[in-house]
Amino acid sequence: MSRELAMPTPEKVQAVADIRERLEGAEAVFFTEYRGLSVKAVQDLRRSLRESGADYKVVKMTLAKLAAGEAGIEGLDEYLSGPTALAFAQSDPVATAKALKDFSKGNEVFVLKAGFLSGDILTPEEVSRLADIEPRDVLLAMIAGAAKAPLFKAASMFSSFSRDAASMFTQLMDKKESGEFLPEGGSNDASLPAEEPAETAADKAEEE
Repeated sequence: MSRELAMPTPEKVQAVADIRERLEGAEAVFFTEYRGLSVKAVQDLRRSLRESGADYKVVKMTLAKLAAGEAGIEGLDEYLSGPTALAFAQSDPVATAKALKDFSKGNEVFVLKAGFLSGDILTPEEVSRLADIEPRDVLLAMIAGAAKAPLFKAASMFSSFSRDAASMFTQLMDKKESGEFLPEGGSNDASLPAEEPAETAADKAEEE
């Protein structure tokens, strides 16, 4: 048994509680590997995710596994290894998925390992499809326009949605209608730590 499991300190107990709270409170969570990224690249990623309404946190994997277990979330252990950071989408999973996908295009060493949305684990390909869904305001405008259009035009517009995109969109819209996606107001900046000092991914991996 590891020292972290055998000798839980108050600090570690609190850290597990904090991670669990984030896992349970986020609309979606994305698991990423940042090995090889420069400090500037990580800062750019944090900034982009902050604008999408997400927190980007580097956490100890042993503690994250404990938190996931306490939250009753299964199947995450294989993604909680190595230099992993978690992106917690606080309000809009699509916007966060877009930010991650856009960042990965210019940073080949960045790895999007998986996502967790509505109780399901998403593969990198599914996260990519989620990112390709149009913003909510665009889709709402399309639906509003289709409702006013002749039947054949509306049918054509709705058929343009892919099955996967429509399924994800339906889930997201259900949450939006219930008010779950409404921002709570204010910026997420207060919950973000200061930008981390220069540090290699290898250093982080050693700590974990």
